[in-house]
This record gives sequence, structure tokens and C-alpha cells, in this order.
Amino acid sequence: MEQTKTCLYGAGGHGKVILDIFEANNIQIQAVIDDNASISEVLGVPVIHKIPDENCPVLISIGNNKTRKNIAEVLGCDFSTAIHPSAIISKHVTIGEGTAVMAGVIINPDSVIGKHCIINTGAILEHDNTIGDFAHISPGAVLAGNVSIGQGTHIGTNVSVIPNVKIGKWATIGAGSVIISDVPDHAVVVGNPGRIIKYNSHE
Repeated sequence: MEQTKTCLYGAGGHGKVILDIFEANNIQIQAVIDDNASISEVLGVPVIHKIPDENCPVLISIGNNKTRKNIAEVLGCDFSTAIHPSAIISKHVTIGEGTAVMAGVIINPDSVIGKHCIINTGAILEHDNTIGDFAHISPGAVLAGNVSIGQGTHIGTNVSVIPNVKIGKWATIGAGSVIISDVPDHAVVVGNPGRIIKYNSHE
């Protein structure tokens, strides 16, 4: 069924970008939901502070990967997907529910994008990439062919990853890093070539 309306959960900066994508696709924003009672509107759309009663699919428009995961597990509703009309996506790509694909993104054949991911502005995902649920590929990042990104991992702005690299779950790759070898779960990596400087909490 063609998507005609949606709700957003999150009225911050990331929510503005998601709202703009839906407007570009002529999809009605039924409601913008945010827990912060001080926010009354976003880009001219009123903000409410509870889930509406009517049945409406939701996109969690929050940039923090763990927060997005926690909210998705609590809501347990139908989720929408946001894809900017300027994104170039092969017909041989699978994209999970709740995922947002921003302007200028390129995703090439046989790539699989998980649920509730963010593929941010101008990112390039070459062929046969696998992106785990709740991951965030930041603006300008380039993933060469056969790259695997684990659940909840954050790939920073302008990161480059060479072919056939596997990056584990809930890792953080700092902006501008060049990744030439596999990265374990929870690792924080920076630099060119990328090196581990610490590990994220497992919580």
C-alpha cells in the first residue's frame, strides 16, 4: 500500500530533516510527537506530547541510535520509511521499516539496510553492503563494496571504509577516519588509518 500519511516521533534537528523528506514526497504529517513540553511546533507543524489515538505509522526522527532503539521497542506499532526523492537506490536493495535515507544518498545493488537506520546526506554505499538495525551512516561517508556494519554502529561524517571490511555492533567510527581492517563490537575508532582508542559501554 502506498504511504500517504505518517507521524514523527522527535521534533529536534533530525526531525526537521525527516519532515522535509516527507513533504518532498507529498506525504501528510499527521502529527509530530515529542516528550519536551516546551516545543510547540517544528517547521510550522504543531507538536503534540502523546501518541495520537488514530492509527498512523510512525518514523522515529531521533538521531541517537540507542534512544531510537528503545523507543522502537516501546512503541510496537507500524513504522514508516523516509526516502528523499533525490536518493539513487538500486531496485536490488532492501530497506527495513523505520529507516531514513537522506538527500543525495547512493545505494548500489544487493545492499541490505536494516530497520530504523539513518543513511545521511550524500552517503555512498557500494554493492553488497549490509547495514544492521539502528545504525547511522553520517553525511559524506563512503562504504566500498562488501562492507558490513553492525547493529547500532555510528559511522561518522566523511568516513571511508575499504572493501570487505566488517565493523561490529555499537561501534563508533570518528569523523574522517579511514577504515582498512575489521573493527570489533563496541570499539571507538579514529584516524587514518583507523585505530581503536577505547570501547563504548555495553549497556
